[in-house]
Amino acid sequence: MAANGQVFEPVLAAHNTMQSQAGRAQKEQAHQYLEQFQKSQEAWTMTLAMLESNSADAAAKLFAATTLKGKIVYDLHQVPRDQLPELRASIMRNLAIFHAGPKPIRLQLCVCLANLAIQMTEWKDVLKDVVTALGAEPATLPCVLDFLRVLPEEVMHGRKIALSEHELTMRTAELIEENAQQALDLLIRYATSSPAAAQNPQLLNCITSWIREIPLDAIINSPLLKIVIDDLSSEEAFDAAVECLSALVAETRDVDETLNSIMTLYPHVINLRAKLVEAAQDEEFEKFKGIARIFAEAGESWVLLIARLPTEFRALVEAILAVAALDKERDAISHTFKFWYDLKQYLTLEKYTQARMQSLDIYSKLVDIMIGHLEFPKPESGDEKDLFEGDRDQEEKFREFRHQMGDVLKDCCEVMGVVECLQKPYDLIQQWVQTYGTQAGPNSVPEWQKLEAPLFAVRAMGRMVPPDENVMLPRLIPLIVGIPDHNKLRFQAVMALGRYTEWTAQHPQTLQPQLDYIMAAFDHSTKDVIRAAALSFKFFCNDCAGLLVNFVGPLQQFYSKNLNNLPISSQEEITEGVASVIAKVPNDQMHQTLKLYLDPVMQHLIAVAGQAKDDADQKLIADKINLLTIVFEIVRPEIPSGQEHPAVKYCQEVFPVLANMITHFDKSVPILERVCRCWRYMVLSYRTAMRPLLPDLATKLIEGFDKSRQGCFLWATASIVREFSQGVDEVDPSLANDVYQFYEQQAKTFLRILSDLPPEELPDLIEDYFRLAADMALYFPSESIMSPLMDTILQAAYSSLTLLKEDPIIAVLHFLRDLLGYGRNSSPSSSFDNTRHDVPEQLRDRVKQLVVGAGVELVQRIMTGMMYSFPEGCFADSSGVLLDLFELMPEQVAQWVATTVAMLPQGSITPQETERFLNNIRQRIQTGDVRMIRTILQDFTASYRRRNVAPREGLGRLEASRFRFSG
Repeated sequence: MAANGQVFEPVLAAHNTMQSQAGRAQKEQAHQYLEQFQKSQEAWTMTLAMLESNSADAAAKLFAATTLKGKIVYDLHQVPRDQLPELRASIMRNLAIFHAGPKPIRLQLCVCLANLAIQMTEWKDVLKDVVTALGAEPATLPCVLDFLRVLPEEVMHGRKIALSEHELTMRTAELIEENAQQALDLLIRYATSSPAAAQNPQLLNCITSWIREIPLDAIINSPLLKIVIDDLSSEEAFDAAVECLSALVAETRDVDETLNSIMTLYPHVINLRAKLVEAAQDEEFEKFKGIARIFAEAGESWVLLIARLPTEFRALVEAILAVAALDKERDAISHTFKFWYDLKQYLTLEKYTQARMQSLDIYSKLVDIMIGHLEFPKPESGDEKDLFEGDRDQEEKFREFRHQMGDVLKDCCEVMGVVECLQKPYDLIQQWVQTYGTQAGPNSVPEWQKLEAPLFAVRAMGRMVPPDENVMLPRLIPLIVGIPDHNKLRFQAVMALGRYTEWTAQHPQTLQPQLDYIMAAFDHSTKDVIRAAALSFKFFCNDCAGLLVNFVGPLQQFYSKNLNNLPISSQEEITEGVASVIAKVPNDQMHQTLKLYLDPVMQHLIAVAGQAKDDADQKLIADKINLLTIVFEIVRPEIPSGQEHPAVKYCQEVFPVLANMITHFDKSVPILERVCRCWRYMVLSYRTAMRPLLPDLATKLIEGFDKSRQGCFLWATASIVREFSQGVDEVDPSLANDVYQFYEQQAKTFLRILSDLPPEELPDLIEDYFRLAADMALYFPSESIMSPLMDTILQAAYSSLTLLKEDPIIAVLHFLRDLLGYGRNSSPSSSFDNTRHDVPEQLRDRVKQLVVGAGVELVQRIMTGMMYSFPEGCFADSSGVLLDLFELMPEQVAQWVATTVAMLPQGSITPQETERFLNNIRQRIQTGDVRMIRTILQDFTASYRRRNVAPREGLGRLEASRFRFSG
């Protein structure tokens, strides 16, 4: 396996180009060359030559080692079996050369050796041979330690290697289970050989790697435990010791099985509290964070014991509390959040009531600590407008962190009770009022941070407070509406009130002052406060609609006055709010109320449309249309059949305006999408009551789709298909047939578009169409499947599977699965009417006929996608379609799969692998265990993909042919 030194010069040149300041085109060319080189037969000799060459730099040698690893993992079949010992000797020789580093090269070579060991099943004494070859000299011991570390990791990830499950299981036993004691002996011998060895991070990394393979008691009862604990005092070994001890603790999560190990570890863990305090005092933040992580891991692992034995394990809970209290930088506290949640889950069970009572004082202190951490910083510069002094990352981190602490406060509520929890922020607010209240003036609020933090805590606890709480909220709410005017305080107060609207609905006497406070905030000078006011207003209207329905007039005046002054998201929120109130209006007043609220919106919409000049104006029009949609989505009065529907009457009034919008703005995608969405919700909300509008609506949808080619017209079409299908009340066969003809018009338009343009230019349209086609299979199965058009639609489906985008592929696959279900007498209907699950024989035969016509292409496209191009999220449905095909006609589909595999590029798969794959399929068909074929397909395509990682193009005979339709 030697190579002439000059042979790899092109590889070095390409690698140097990648590292240089060369142009993009050159780099792409170099990247392509290196990608091809990595999969070539020549890479075997060239990589070894590069490693041993003096002309290659460290970066090139790392590339060579990484390439060699890939060759061993994926392409070992390219090396004759009798040459494997020579390959092994070459890797060992290079390991000896790189014993002193660079470490990344040494590590990659160890990974090479480990993967060779896994596949070279005739190599029996792996550990012994490596130690003999590399462990005799102190200089090469790092190679042994690296190999020891990576071996378990590589064996555990062995599914990427081309061994059968049985072979991999046998090899795992040989390499790991049978070597566990030998590995432990090696580690102990090395660890106790010298003080320097005991503090070597490599040793600790090895122990961590073998923790799951060596019996836990064997490690804990050996000298290794003391070494791990002692290394927490070593600056060089500290991080590795934290990792190792955390891994040891994590292995004791099954507390009943590992109780003896826990009792050995517990005192060592508790003794770390002194180090935690010391690290906090000395401001050694990384050390503090490491010890905090150990405490958190112990808490999470032993939480069940804490609930069972609260007294015995109290010291651990107090240590975790100390982490929260001492963490000035707020960097380590997040390690503890999961523990508090896990402990709450146990303490709130009746079985652990005693433990809960004993933990109340700890949770009480935790609330105090969390509220303290919620405080905004005080800038040293005194600039209140920039609290984080320009550090935007720190500001974002703090905001996210506050919401996580809010979750901890919710946990505290469940353990302590909401009254006790709310009492704490209430006391802090009262304390602030007594101390600083008289000093507060407009935009001048002393120590506002100490008032804002408890307000945030009240807001965070909102979800936990029941609507019938009568102790704290009657005292808190009047306090909140009296909060002085400061932008951060006003924001938090408004948001807090919005959290308690369900409570307000049951305490109507408190509604007026809260609503006044929130409505006044709409005139605030700060945008954040106005946005908060809009959000809280929405919650008040949603939850207190029954109380507000008698104030429809004043509410409309407020709505009309503020609507156009707000950002669009806030316009949508207050519109959702008033819609909840409109929905409570009596039916005989509904039409008039809709006109009262929406006519001004329509007038503004028409005025803007008449003067629209640019994209910004069109975006504004689209946003205004969306306000109508929100109302139609929420206002759904129950109107008896035969009576005029007030909401549909209003829809008829606004329909011509919306129809003109899509005619006039036929190139504006935002407007087209919003109009179609509005029509869609009209149909979904008012269902068959929309029948008077149906002819005009269908005409506009056909015209709009034909002219614009936008998928939004198919969304609206889908709503009509769903609500006016055969079998729905008040839909006669004649109307259902008209709806089907309407769909077929849309389908033909789509097929013409797909014939004109390649799928990659139409991903969103393809997704929209096949979602509609899946609806047709559900609501109009006989008409759509029996239609001659379905043959062409199936061609369009497999043509669309050349896309690289997940959502459209998923839509196509879901359509195919629904269609194939009818062939297997398993229709996709979700109806409780069982008769819809029996598929007529005529329909089953038609599906089989469709599969015979399109099956070869379908199997090729799906398998090619799974092997080369599909995003990972598509694999489950892809294999599902293939399974459906196998269940329909197993022998035929097996032949199509064999044909596809035969077309794969030469050298990408061995004849033995092909034969094994096809034999597995044949065996499953013969035994009737067809469902197992899905796993076989997934494993084969995943293995192929991993090995070849082929580019998206240049697939030779597996390239898809262009779709054509002349209808």
